[in-house]
Amino acid sequence: MRGVRVTKLQRERLKRGMSQTTLAAAAEKLSPSDISRFERGYGKPYPVQAERLAKVLGLDPLELLEPAVGEETR
Repeated sequence: MRGVRVTKLQRERLKRGMSQTTLAAAAEKLSPSDISRFERGYGKPYPVQAERLAKVLGLDPLELLEPAVGEETR
């Protein structure tokens, strides 16, 4: 069985105790399915989406656009 890779977005969301639904609502104009897709590595957020997510999570938007260490890109 392969190990589960946790993306930077997912790690930061979980660290703050947020659900995908809560994060999507707080980031505005994003859906829980967008968050899920980003976390599973099926695409990256557009810069404006990364800015919204980063603001909610207290991060630099570039942190969400770059792969985490050990994170695979699809």
